[in-house]
Amino acid sequence: MREVTVGVVGYGLSGAVFHAPLITSVDGYRLKTIVSSNPAKVTADYPEVQVAPTVEDLLADPEIELVVIGAPNSAHFPVARQSLLAGKHVVVDKPFTNTTQEAEELIQLAEQNDRLLSVFQNRRWDNDFLTVKACLKSGLLGELYSYESHYDRFRLEVRNRWREIDLPGSGMLFDLGAHLIDQALHLFGTPESIYADLHKQRPGSKVIDYFHLLLDYGRLRVILHSGMVIKSPGPRYQLHGTKGSFIKYGLDSQEDALKAGMRPGDAGWGADKPEFYGELTTEVEGATLTGKMETLPGSYESYYIEVLKAIREGAPLPVRAEEGLNTIKVIEKALQSSQEKREVAF
Repeated sequence: MREVTVGVVGYGLSGAVFHAPLITSVDGYRLKTIVSSNPAKVTADYPEVQVAPTVEDLLADPEIELVVIGAPNSAHFPVARQSLLAGKHVVVDKPFTNTTQEAEELIQLAEQNDRLLSVFQNRRWDNDFLTVKACLKSGLLGELYSYESHYDRFRLEVRNRWREIDLPGSGMLFDLGAHLIDQALHLFGTPESIYADLHKQRPGSKVIDYFHLLLDYGRLRVILHSGMVIKSPGPRYQLHGTKGSFIKYGLDSQEDALKAGMRPGDAGWGADKPEFYGELTTEVEGATLTGKMETLPGSYESYYIEVLKAIREGAPLPVRAEEGLNTIKVIEKALQSSQEKREVAF
């Protein structure tokens, strides 16, 4: 299969820790160019990769088939739009865009130009989320009535970085919230309504750094929660159904592994520590049993493997742009709900 030549826009956390390492770890890609204002950083990591000063320089290269946008959220829409108009396939980091209007315009452009457009929702391949999916598929929980997912952090300091400056797309709802919302929509589809409590909780915070979302699916209630003043984290997942419960602590290991220089295929890649295996309680032949459920290995590289198949073989994209649009819709409804202090229909 002919290689897909890739250009990456941005070499901060997203480009350096996630996109470039994952792309170069998957056979079938050639990472040719990175747009960055820090060429020394790129060259130190990838001496064979070209550094372009501008997006226009990258898009002028006819060899580039796929543009991966790992720049700050405010750049997602304009750079994706430029790239689609230049005839490139596009992967946009989460969140897809800052507004549904922007997302709808990009989807229309991709259709008009016959290009693939996908959103990098890597946490669908977290080891804990893959285990949650397997647990639900097994039927061991019965009919699900309650699903709760948390990102609990302890970071009192308000840092001077774009995610914590009052800009469109900044704050925890667009950051970690986009992950939790995408996972919920992936499992259950779109909700009937949304109730949100959003807050600038830490002293000096200029952006939302606490959120509590309630998504209504009839009998099923989905709670998505994150805060920055949580010294002792609670469970990452809590699922309760008519036959059983599943409780999981701890975080997926892949981000820390990538920061430490590990790559997919290395020993222990995507593995969980046994002490963080989830606890499953279920009914078997009238008896209630409780035990540990081994965590499935995480696999962020699977996203790029599926994108490659979509480009070269016409396979389905791992995350469709329309799914990214729905995540932004939920974020907008959550902002409305919090502002108006009421439940908002989806």
